[in-house]
Amino acid sequence: MVDMSVSIGGMTLANPVMPGSGTFGEGMAKVIDLNLLGAIVSKTITHDVREGNPPPRIAEFRDATLFSIGIPSKGADHYVNELVPFYRGYVPPLIASISADTIEGFADLAARISVPGVMAIEANVSCPNIKKDGQAFGMDADATEQVVRAMKAATQVPVWAKLTPNAGNMAAVARAAERGGADALVAANAMLAMAIDVDTFRPKVANLMGGITGRATKPIILRMAYQCAQAVSIPVIGCGGIADANDALEYMLAGCSAVQIGTASFISPNAMPRIINDLEAFCQRRGISRIRDLIGAMQMFEPVMLERRATL
Repeated sequence: MVDMSVSIGGMTLANPVMPGSGTFGEGMAKVIDLNLLGAIVSKTITHDVREGNPPPRIAEFRDATLFSIGIPSKGADHYVNELVPFYRGYVPPLIASISADTIEGFADLAARISVPGVMAIEANVSCPNIKKDGQAFGMDADATEQVVRAMKAATQVPVWAKLTPNAGNMAAVARAAERGGADALVAANAMLAMAIDVDTFRPKVANLMGGITGRATKPIILRMAYQCAQAVSIPVIGCGGIADANDALEYMLAGCSAVQIGTASFISPNAMPRIINDLEAFCQRRGISRIRDLIGAMQMFEPVMLERRATL
């Protein structure tokens, strides 16, 4: 038997696999057994109702997808009154994902949704800060620290910070989130991108730019997740381009305590249960009794080997 459990900021998960926010809804309960997941990360919500961006919202590529959804939300009241009771019927802990355009908005929303059944709150700091000319909170270390600190003062629920890969120095932002009191980090959100239709001369998404996700982004975000794990002492959750168990293993070997699955679930709705099963099978084949022993277990080349390679 393999012990598949991992610890995230004092919370024990049955396994390290969970959905990425924005890629999972209650309808998935009709497709997979939600009780198989390590945690449930619900779609990002805002305090008030939001429609999101106009269509077209999605452009697909061979190994990636450009999304410009715009965080449509039914608001905090709907979340507390409808979604939290729904997810209480399942075993995995519920992680709420929130977005706001001010520091005070993050704190107020965190307090509003800190109800029984919400086990942690993930701050989507990739959203624009209206007090900083629309620059994303997560691109500014000080702003990220202030968001996390304000949320920690507003709630007793653990706070996770979901970082943006668009920051110039994501490790510095990771350290700022840790200073603010974050219990865990998620590395990372989608990468800012765009695409143009050469037949119509129009952008492929109506909002011009969006976030690109999918397997093509994995080497880049894996590097960022590793740098964050090296920079902080709190758990890091890897998120970006994970399509199978080997991808998840790379993130864990790089120092991540758990992983989030996003685009892969659109391609194959049973991606998360499959990855969980394949991770356990990998551990069984390798004689690994605890999956958490893989966290940060990447083996570096010996210096003599690096010198030898440099002469080739």
